[in-house]
Amino acid sequence: MSQKTIKITGWALTILLALLFTMSAFMKLTQNQAAITQASSIGIDAGTYLFIGIIEIISLILFLIPRTAILGTLLLVAYMGGAIVTHLQHQESIAMAVIIQIVLWVTAFIRFPELKQRLLTPKN
Repeated sequence: MSQKTIKITGWALTILLALLFTMSAFMKLTQNQAAITQASSIGIDAGTYLFIGIIEIISLILFLIPRTAILGTLLLVAYMGGAIVTHLQHQESIAMAVIIQIVLWVTAFIRFPELKQRLLTPKN
């Protein structure tokens, strides 16, 4: 693949993830009744849900800014890890959260070859 194709793919996946996390954070920040009901069914109150939305949007902003994107990536990976654990704890499907986590890692490896090299290259 050419450098241009790799760059376009990385940014296309970044935009896809940004839209997804923006929608998710928006539902938390606006205290959407359906989202609050779902959160309360697993023991998360409205105030905590709002705080989770703030964390999500801050992580997303860091992910979108090239200078802080690796930090944002790691924060979003941790956030999705928490979502996976929460779903597992309440016997809910983790399929969507795992798919998002995979897309997040693929996007990180495309956008930040140095991260891929550091994580996947064996030490000598």
